[in-house]
Amino acid sequence: MTRLMNKTAVITGGTTGIGFETAKQFVAEGARVILTGQNEERLQTAVSKLGEAVIPIRADVRSLLDLDVLAAGVKAEFGQVDILFANAGIGLFAPLAAIDERFYDNQFDINVKGVFFTVQKLAELLNDGASVILNASAVNEKGVAMGSVYFATKAAVRSLARTLAAELASRQIRVNAISPGLVLTNFQSNSPPEVVENFGNYVKQTAPLGRLGKPEEIAAGVVFLASDESSYMTAADLVVDGGFMNV
Repeated sequence: MTRLMNKTAVITGGTTGIGFETAKQFVAEGARVILTGQNEERLQTAVSKLGEAVIPIRADVRSLLDLDVLAAGVKAEFGQVDILFANAGIGLFAPLAAIDERFYDNQFDINVKGVFFTVQKLAELLNDGASVILNASAVNEKGVAMGSVYFATKAAVRSLARTLAAELASRQIRVNAISPGLVLTNFQSNSPPEVVENFGNYVKQTAPLGRLGKPEEIAAGVVFLASDESSYMTAADLVVDGGFMNV
C-alpha cells in the first residue's frame, strides 16, 4: 500500500513497541522516517531492522537542547515534515504515599513537557496540511489506584490535542490524539511486575474484547491519522483499546 507515498515523518520514542511498529508501517506505506530514541544502541538496532528509509537521531524529549538538535537534523534531512508522531512516553504506577518529586517530574517531563516541546520545536517545519498525532492513552478518562501521575499526564496530552489543533488550524495542520489500550511492551518495564500484571488482568476483565492490544493494532490507527483518509479529523481522540475506555 502507498497511503504515505513521498511523505516525510518524524516519530519520537521509536526504538521499540508502538513507535517501532508505526515506523515499520509508515515505511511500508511509502514514507521516509526520522526516528528518535534516548539510547543510541537501541536506536541503531531499530534502524538496522527498518531499512534505509529510516534515519536515526538520538534525542531525549526531556531536553530542549536535544529537541533543537532534532529540529536541525529534520531540517537538514527533509526540509519540511508531513507527519509528526509524538510518541515518546512512559507509564509508572505507585501508591500515593510512595510518590516523590522525582517520580512525578519524570513522567510529566517525558509525557507532557516532551510532547509539547516536540510539537513546538518542529512546528515551523510542518508543511501546511500536515498531520500531528499525540500518543495519549485509554486511561486519560479513567481512574485506577496507583495510576494517579501517569493517568494525569495522559489527560494532559488529550487536552493538548484540542488546544494545538485550534492553534495550528490556520495552516490546515490537523492535530489528533491516539489512545491505546494496554499493550505489553518494555514501556512497563520500570513498574513492579505484579502491578502491571494486576492492571493487565483488570483491563482484560473490563474491556469488551477481553484481551490486551498489540503494537501493530495501534500503529494501524496512527497510519490512518497520518493519511488523507482522516482528512476531516482534528482535535479528536482515536481510541484503540478493545472498549476499555467506554464501558
